Amino acid sequence: MARINLIKTNFNGGEIGSDLYGRGDLRAYENGAAKLRNVFLHPTGGVTRRAGLAYVDAARGSGRLIAFEFNTEQVYLLVLSNLYLDVYRDGVKVASLATPWSEAQLSQINWTQSADTLLVSHPDVSPRKITRTSDTSWTILEWEFLIETDALRQPFHKFGGTDVTLTASATTGSITLTASSDVFVSGHVGARFRVEKKQVEITSITSATVAVALVKETLTSTAATKDWDEQVFSSVRGWPVSAAFHQDRLVIGGSRDLPNRLWLSKSSDLFNFDLGTGLDDEAIDFDVLSDQVNAIRAVFSGRHLQIFTSGAEWMVTGDPLTPNSVQLKRQTRIGSSVDRSVRPLDVDGATLFVARNSQEIREFLFTDVEQAYQASDLSLLARHLINTPVDQDFDQLRRLMHVVMSNGDMGTLTLYRAEQVTAWTLQQTAGSFLSVAVADSDVYVLVSRAGGVFVEKFDDTLATDSALKGTSGVETDAWSGLDHLEGETLKVRADGSVQADRVVTGGAITIESPALNVEAGLAFTHEIEPLPPAIKSARGAGQGMAMRLIEATFRLRDSSMLRVDTGKGFSEVPMKTVGGAGLLDSAPPVFTGDKRIRAMGWRREGTTPLWRVAQDTPLPSTILSVTTEVKVND
Repeated sequence: MARINLIKTNFNGGEIGSDLYGRGDLRAYENGAAKLRNVFLHPTGGVTRRAGLAYVDAARGSGRLIAFEFNTEQVYLLVLSNLYLDVYRDGVKVASLATPWSEAQLSQINWTQSADTLLVSHPDVSPRKITRTSDTSWTILEWEFLIETDALRQPFHKFGGTDVTLTASATTGSITLTASSDVFVSGHVGARFRVEKKQVEITSITSATVAVALVKETLTSTAATKDWDEQVFSSVRGWPVSAAFHQDRLVIGGSRDLPNRLWLSKSSDLFNFDLGTGLDDEAIDFDVLSDQVNAIRAVFSGRHLQIFTSGAEWMVTGDPLTPNSVQLKRQTRIGSSVDRSVRPLDVDGATLFVARNSQEIREFLFTDVEQAYQASDLSLLARHLINTPVDQDFDQLRRLMHVVMSNGDMGTLTLYRAEQVTAWTLQQTAGSFLSVAVADSDVYVLVSRAGGVFVEKFDDTLATDSALKGTSGVETDAWSGLDHLEGETLKVRADGSVQADRVVTGGAITIESPALNVEAGLAFTHEIEPLPPAIKSARGAGQGMAMRLIEATFRLRDSSMLRVDTGKGFSEVPMKTVGGAGLLDSAPPVFTGDKRIRAMGWRREGTTPLWRVAQDTPLPSTILSVTTEVKVND
């Protein structure tokens, strides 16, 4: 028999799927875990019980969250729901607006921001710009393309066949346009057509081949001509799919009827898409063409203009971008999600996006050696946690990327490229996560619970979900304001100590002992479970050997509870400091140091963990490292 010390210095491998349980040779296996639930991983390696969720407000229903940063001191949260927008600042609603997007359409919206204006697009809804005029005054208006001497500077395209002609009855005034085959539909009323580059506005439709129009620019002739086109964006042809700002141009990527086309505005004139004569500052448009379907799903301004399509990823180069210098090059063939819009994110110069298979988070990163982009899979070791992502955002302060899944869970990726840290954990709550947005340093989530849909945010001072904190000048046992959790059983912390659970009745609870400060909210359980030990012996990898855990030493930081199972059921490890108090005192101590736990019992089951941690008590717990001493019968 041999005694072996197994030292786990960090958890920077994150939670790893069971298909890798036989790969004890991997560095990720050494630093990974079988289960990391409701915990956050620090880039330095420690794992801590996640922050609780503070209740902010009841939402109107399911929807999307958008962070809006006006300046460094004024950051807002926009909550989009069915036909409405609610604006919050510091957790307080400051404005509400009617919007054109139904709840079902919110999954396909895209947005980009410039200064005090947010541009929002959807392929089936005319695009809007949401503008902050003051802290409590906001407007939502349709995009207005430049009108210059009666000419609309929107992109144009000929949707009819190449041989279809238009004939004008006159060159000025109200005229009749006659097509050689079906062209016109009722939705064309109000739309612009160009006949030999001169614009007319459709005023009425007589038939599929005849329309009445008002001349905006004097026409060249009344002869039949194949040289005609119509405005790209309209109720007939659909609206922009995505947009971004790049090199002082507004870039529009795709529309409903032209899904693979890209339009770049005139330089410094964001709503002017006049191609002109191809001068350096004039507008640009072209198709993304290749041997596969390339419906544009997102455009992103990074080191280059990046185009994410349904079949591949592209870069647009040109320094600066001009009609003569622009080049389009395909980089990778991953593809992006088509059934929902999940905006790419910039993380330390890399662009993170959801792959088309909805099972991968990819990192689109330019490599200087190859002078091209690569799209590495960041979720390869934790594929079981990725379940059709529906939203994502990055918390720069804590180095955490949160990814909301379609099943209501939220994956959290600790990402720190400088230290080669790519580690996943999973967040779960009493309900379903619907959306996430990071506004400044605050991480907001939209959560569906039994009592409705709520806006909440992570709060490091809380240890429960959908929680409220209250303060009283005198000790009291009656606390109200919990209407959103009516009928729910809540965890209670009063003056730092944990009291008995309470059920909300009439929006209030009566706690066990009067207190000055109270936190009440829904419980969540954090779980930490190591991978099966990979012990090497004279016989090889050690699979199937009998082993016994003798002792486990947990190095803790700022912890008030450690609840561990080493094979005989869970037990709480007392937290005592020198000359200090234990868990049963009025305020649990905060402990930093080592806790040793003895264990007994042989085991042969190779996939059984040596220890497990699970705790729903709302007290802080952080594990920095774990050293286990085992006896092996080889």
